Amino acid sequence: MTLTPAVPGLEPTFDVTVRVGNVADYGMTRAGHRRVIDIVGGEITGSIHATILPGGADWQLVRPDGTLDIDGRYSAATASGELIYITVSGVRGGSPETLEALLRGEAVDPSQYYFRTTLTLETSAPSLAHLEQSLFIASCVREADAVRYRAYRVT
Repeated sequence: MTLTPAVPGLEPTFDVTVRVGNVADYGMTRAGHRRVIDIVGGEITGSIHATILPGGADWQLVRPDGTLDIDGRYSAATASGELIYITVSGVRGGSPETLEALLRGEAVDPSQYYFRTTLTLETSAPSLAHLEQSLFIASCVREADAVRYRAYRVT
């Protein structure tokens, strides 16, 4: 008997607003053009309610065509103090004009660029343990001082 793998689906799970702060542009390093963006706060709503804590960052590499490789890591806390560690990996790309407008902090229609990420979550809270047993993907929007996204659980 040959077993057929299930076809994955997407289940909307939670919404996130990550407030960002300073951008440190390291220029061309041995790894490529490096930028580090401070995470200063935010919130998670939906199946999880939590506050994003200051202190995380997004360690980006800028490709020669302007596309960004996203490597974000930050923490969130629920109202009862349960901690969630979030790791985000992804890509933001588009035309040179669109990417330059985003870098200037201008409002750009999300249909004009590609911004998708994968998320993994870690927690020791028993009530949130189910988050560690799933993969999540997100469709993101870059604003002048924030990144917003909807996370979907891959079923």
